[in-house]
Order: sequence, then C-alpha cells, then structure tokens
Amino acid sequence: MLLEVKNLTVSYDTAMILNDVSMSVESGKLVSLVGPNGAGKSTFIRTITGLVRWERETLKGTRYGDIKIEGEITFNGERIDKLPAHDIVKRGLIHCPERRRPFTEMSVFENLMAGAYLISDKKQLHHNLDDVYSIFPVLKERSSQISGTLSGGEQQMLAIGRSLMVKPLLLCIDEPSTGLAPQIKQLVFDKIKEIQALGMTILLVEQDVSMTFTMADYNYILSHGKIVSKGSSEDLLKDETIRQSYLGL
Repeated sequence: MLLEVKNLTVSYDTAMILNDVSMSVESGKLVSLVGPNGAGKSTFIRTITGLVRWERETLKGTRYGDIKIEGEITFNGERIDKLPAHDIVKRGLIHCPERRRPFTEMSVFENLMAGAYLISDKKQLHHNLDDVYSIFPVLKERSSQISGTLSGGEQQMLAIGRSLMVKPLLLCIDEPSTGLAPQIKQLVFDKIKEIQALGMTILLVEQDVSMTFTMADYNYILSHGKIVSKGSSEDLLKDETIRQSYLGL
C-alpha cells in the first residue's frame, strides 16, 4: 500500500475529532473519504500531511486547546507520523487545500512556480509545467493573470495544478467542489479523473457523494470522527441504511 493509516486519533483539548481511524490507499487508485460537514475529513487530511502536528508544535495548539495525536501513518513504506510537514512534502505526499487558497496577488504562473519550489532541475520544471498546462489549458491562457481575479472554478484548477508541479506520489484533494456551480463542479471532477487516468494516486475528500462515487475505486465514510463503513461504490450504494443515514441519497 502507498498509504496506510492505523488507529489515528486526534483531539483538540477534550474534543475528539478523529477516533481510531484506519484506512489505506493503493498506488494508482482514486480513494474517497466522504461524510457530512464536521465529520473530521479535513482534520484527517491535515494530519496525514503533517499540518496538524505543525499547529501543535509551532503554534503550541489552537484556540480550541492542546492537540493530541495518536496512531501510525506509513507512506511508501516509511513511518511519517513524526516528520514535519515539509519533509512529508519532499516524500511526495501533497495536500491540495480546501477553498483553493491561491496567492491572490500573484499571477497564475507565479502560483504554479510556488508549487514547484522543491524542483531545482529547470528541464524537469518546464516539463512539469507543460504537463499541468496540457491538463488545464485555461491556466496557460491565463498564465499572466492575477490569480485573485480568476473564477472559483479556475482557482480550483490552479490549486490542483500547483499541487501537481512536484509530481506527487499521492495527491490529497480537500473538498474541490466547495462553492462551485454544478457545471463547473462536473468539469473539475472530470479533470481529477483525467489526472488519475494518467497514473496519479489520489485521495479525494468530499461531501458530494453522488459525484464522488462515480469516480472512486474505493470509499471510506467518516461520521463523527469514525469510519462507519467502507467499500466499493456499488456495495455501499446497496446498503439502504448507509444511503439514508450517511450519504443523504
């Protein structure tokens, strides 16, 4: 397995956000983590990419209190749960954040270059940029445009493109459909599927279950910080209790 998470528990002071969560992602697959708002999905992705640990050690906790993290995270055969976030990035585990978060006063091109800060080989840099432009032609068309003036859909494409600039082994995409109109949402999801078809391993964190299940090879359902079910889209959709209680279908 490319990613294995065992018994991950995260608490902010007395509030348990993740409770004994275990999951895995096989290389080349698109795996989804779905569930309602507040289920702990973003905390999960921020924990495996080292950002929650960074909050604990650099910010000395949050306004919610001290942060406690337990469990094991193994990536590409190596334990990474004690590593700082920048070392996790170097190993190829990349986080594409919720709500896109572009550097709004920088151009599209400058945002993409910011995503490639680890690459010193100029030939490789240009090759990666060409690959991103081939997936998202609109980014090439708007390369000199200030990113803060892009539409929501274009900013989401920029966020994904910026994450692809380092050729990740595993791309974690957090809530890409947030705030997007249905037609634009479909376009973004089509692009994510296209990226996976090129050989990229993807962990997709989403609330839109109906669209996610048409794409994913395997799914985990998170509710109140716990994995309540897992399986293929076909199997999960056969369970009427799961459909009504957790998927809203």
